[in-house]
Amino acid sequence: MKTKPMILSLAFLFLSPPLLADDDCDDPVASWQPRENLRQKLEAEGWTVYRIKVDDGCYEVKGRDPEGNRAEASFRPASLILMDMEREEEDDDDDDDSDGENRAKARDGGQGTGETPVPRNGVVKGRPSVTVE
Repeated sequence: MKTKPMILSLAFLFLSPPLLADDDCDDPVASWQPRENLRQKLEAEGWTVYRIKVDDGCYEVKGRDPEGNRAEASFRPASLILMDMEREEEDDDDDDDSDGENRAKARDGGQGTGETPVPRNGVVKGRPSVTVE
């Protein structure tokens, strides 16, 4: 029976230090740099910064990287070193959608459909009109 090797491997697994890297920042709060320093650094590198917040002890930045892609990045608050970054490349090809044609018409002003385009800020003024046929 092979129970002894299994017991030893489970004991090793539970008693060993964590093997995976921790993505939390553990810099002491007294050594943190202001968020504005990070904002200035990133804007000098060509970023467009939308938001900086604290998440798991790291500065989390949402914005656009120098290439224009949406990005979310984590930085160490004391040294402002990049920890992790996720880019979200935009897909300009709406033809694959079944609704892509309707979006294109709405974007072009609703020509031919009788629709009025929705403003880019999402705020519609006035009351909706209803036609009963």
